[in-house]
Amino acid sequence: MILRIVLTVCLLLPLVTKAESLMMLSGKVVTDTNKPIANAHIKIGDTSVVTSSEGDFSLELSKHAIYALDISASNFYSMRFSYSHFELENSHTGNIDLGKITLVAKKKERVLLAFGGDVMMGRRYANPYFDNPTLIHDETIATDTKAIVQYMAPYIKKADFAAVNLESQIADKTPTQRAPKSVTFFSPPETISALKDAGVDYVTLGNNHTYDYLDSGLKSTLEALNYYQMPYSGAGVNEAEALKAYRTSIQGNQYAMLGYVGWEGSAQPSQTAAKVKGGAAHGSYDNIVATVKREVADNRVTVAQYHGSLEYQDEPSMMTETRLKAAIDAGADLAIAHHPHVAQGFEVYNEKLIAYSMGNFIFDQFFYATNHSFMLYVWMDGERFYRAEVVPVYLQGYVPTPATGTHRTRMLTRLDELTSKRNTHFARNAGHGVILPNIKVAKEFEITLPAQNKRVLPLPYRASEGHVTAVKTSEINRYRLGINLINNANLETHMAYYSHDRGFNLDQSSFQISDKQAFSGDYALQSQGDNGRSQLAMTNFTRVYRAGNPATVSAMVKGKGRVNVYWQGRKTRGKLLDSLKNGKKHRIDSIELNGNWQEIASEFNTPRVGYRSIRVLFEFEHSGEVYIDDIAFIEWRTPFLPKQQQAHFHNGAGHATYIGFEQPLKKAAGLVIKQR
Repeated sequence: MILRIVLTVCLLLPLVTKAESLMMLSGKVVTDTNKPIANAHIKIGDTSVVTSSEGDFSLELSKHAIYALDISASNFYSMRFSYSHFELENSHTGNIDLGKITLVAKKKERVLLAFGGDVMMGRRYANPYFDNPTLIHDETIATDTKAIVQYMAPYIKKADFAAVNLESQIADKTPTQRAPKSVTFFSPPETISALKDAGVDYVTLGNNHTYDYLDSGLKSTLEALNYYQMPYSGAGVNEAEALKAYRTSIQGNQYAMLGYVGWEGSAQPSQTAAKVKGGAAHGSYDNIVATVKREVADNRVTVAQYHGSLEYQDEPSMMTETRLKAAIDAGADLAIAHHPHVAQGFEVYNEKLIAYSMGNFIFDQFFYATNHSFMLYVWMDGERFYRAEVVPVYLQGYVPTPATGTHRTRMLTRLDELTSKRNTHFARNAGHGVILPNIKVAKEFEITLPAQNKRVLPLPYRASEGHVTAVKTSEINRYRLGINLINNANLETHMAYYSHDRGFNLDQSSFQISDKQAFSGDYALQSQGDNGRSQLAMTNFTRVYRAGNPATVSAMVKGKGRVNVYWQGRKTRGKLLDSLKNGKKHRIDSIELNGNWQEIASEFNTPRVGYRSIRVLFEFEHSGEVYIDDIAFIEWRTPFLPKQQQAHFHNGAGHATYIGFEQPLKKAAGLVIKQR
């Protein structure tokens, strides 16, 4: 049988300011059993090629910022993969080879489920901080809400059934009642329409914001869900309703979707439903076991979604882990968790998949750590877990986009480390992560780190396939590993989507994005300041950092004059806006600029006590223009190590994205990468 495959490459945002250039893109399309797919038809606009008998293809592309590849075949699940030009250009020499791209075969009883994390479209979407652009306007709510989810809609629609955690009440104006708590959300009704239009089939309401505006908000939420015919579970007007499952048939399989929040809350009235009170379904141990057993007894494939653990942590709380495993022990076939706002790892437990935290999917948090997330595909063969695939996501200016380049590296490396701790293998498929029910033996490979005469360098993209265990170089040089706390450091995808990145305060700064000069790629920041003075700062403090860790502020700068580097903190009881405006600036370094591109690598120790969050700032005194590129605020996760010594991957070193050397790296080095 000859299969006809269609591979459509969607080209986003051409780099029109540069001379037109062409590149060769190649790869190999294979089945999920590693067999080549011959005679595949690959189409890009008016250009098409056909794969060889071995599934190989090669095609010529003009230069664009982002390439989105849609691959489809009869009797296979279609998939989309996204890449930035910058990562492809810096990951290969000459022709760009994507390697093997796997499609999963369709079978009787096989179902593809898709999950996204926390979702809301209120608060800063309509009323942003820091003079940032408004994303949802009163007069264009319907189109604005749909625009927010537009880049992930093609991924969502690949699934047979897609679900997200709706972490907001729904109302067209502020509800009349408000729970006695510090943070409450409501989003416009058009949020539901936008989710449905993007391919979402169901939302779980089992979370700590489902009862933010008490009965008035719950009533308007349920009315909106019913109006837009969006199925839900995890909340209700009483306990019995809240603990009901949403029951549905997917590809002929009978499914039950359950949702819970893990705690009642300290405020009164509580956020959970009771016999004669509305709210979220309380995910107590007893409630989870009883409701899962009820659905299993009805011969339904049962999916339990649980909202718990502590915010911004790498690992789930023991209470969360205990309850998720109790759900599996009671017969649940899949367990999905959220609430920490950052991604956590996976575990294959008793041959069933547990996802410990999905992170944010559509959310307005400006903490740097919360912008990196993922969407999860899970293939189920009836009740049996077959395969899962992670689609890395980056929230660019609160808008979810497919993560590419350093964003993809950061997400996959993090998930790899956190998953491997649980004796679960994390593989790759063309830029996505893969979890299989079987465990594979770890192996090593080596990649080259080119000489750049710099002390601080980003790890190559292939390093995300494992972790660095040693450095091979003829130089006498020690190394250490760390993570960049600033997002979008190389600036190459800053303009790739309609919502620009908000990591630097460009709306309040004398710097603007420019393609006039760049140290790497096509873009850098160019000073626009008057009187020879310019300032560039992180828009906000980073809340997720390790107090007392060694850190380095790194950048490539071109200009004449002087740059002063500072850190600024928000004290434990400090107010956000007051701290940004008036918080003391601690000078780290003062550096003379020589007019050429030069490396800044200014070291300091993050404050040990007294601060809840920190940021870094640059202040320039210059004559003429100043350019700054490849900006990083690196938190080191290991001490300096001898080049042949293996790093011990406690304290988060396994998801490092930067490597630092005691002396500038003047010769190429080999990095030994161990796959878990």
